[in-house]
Amino acid sequence: MTSSLHIGAVLPHNEIGTDHGAIKAYAQGLEALGVENLLIYDHVLGADPDREGGFKGPYDKDVAFHEPLTTFAYIAAVTERLEMMTAVLILPQRQTVLVAKQAAQLAILSGNRFKLGIGVGWNTVEYTGLNETFNNRGRRQAEQVELLRQLWEADSLDYDGDYHRIDKASILPRPAKSVPVWFGGSAPALIDRVARLGDGWIPLGGANEKTKAVIDAIHAKRQSYGRQGLPFGIQAQAQYAGGSPERWHNHALAWQDLGATHLAIATHNAEPTDVDGHLQRISEYQAAVAGI
Repeated sequence: MTSSLHIGAVLPHNEIGTDHGAIKAYAQGLEALGVENLLIYDHVLGADPDREGGFKGPYDKDVAFHEPLTTFAYIAAVTERLEMMTAVLILPQRQTVLVAKQAAQLAILSGNRFKLGIGVGWNTVEYTGLNETFNNRGRRQAEQVELLRQLWEADSLDYDGDYHRIDKASILPRPAKSVPVWFGGSAPALIDRVARLGDGWIPLGGANEKTKAVIDAIHAKRQSYGRQGLPFGIQAQAQYAGGSPERWHNHALAWQDLGATHLAIATHNAEPTDVDGHLQRISEYQAAVAGI
């Protein structure tokens, strides 16, 4: 595999279990395999389908999601090289200053191995439970990113935004450098935000013409903002389930042709297995894409 496409993994959130020893073995196993980065999904609440009006969504109360920032803090302590990224943290349903503090601490403890991948989410149940507003989440996300970066860099901050007020204060300790922020999503307003504010993009779709159009639009917008010379990454994902070595190989090639810099393999939802089984699946995937 060329250095232009970094191979990572997705935490099998609903299958890894709650044994901290298993999570440690998984993270150290990834590092031993040469996996470069680990993604963790984020959901705080799962809705009970037995509710007034019912509930339909890709997950509910019976699907487990490990809280990403605290899980990464643990993984940072038991690994040395593995990079980590939330994919994605639903930023507008969380307090901005608290996220700034938590992300700064994780960057410090991991030796700057953490990237903050963010999204706006879709589940109103979570927003209600976390006492945050759902219908302005995109506009708030843009201001959140601006404020996060100022909190990571400023000794004292006087910030008066549309949604935040910081009255001559800041966080301490701060990271040695600003935490990279990558955006997930593909709505037109998001394309502008990632181009203007993002260090990278996390596509949710496949390596197809629709995704190519979004990538082209992001690059065009970045040029209009004078940001085309700054580093920018694309974190794609692949599924073990339903695949084969030939399919994985061709899929990786397609992402590489689109300009992806990172590709993470998700090994869950492919029949039950244990930690060793998930690591074996990753090893199979690595072998399939090794010649690219």
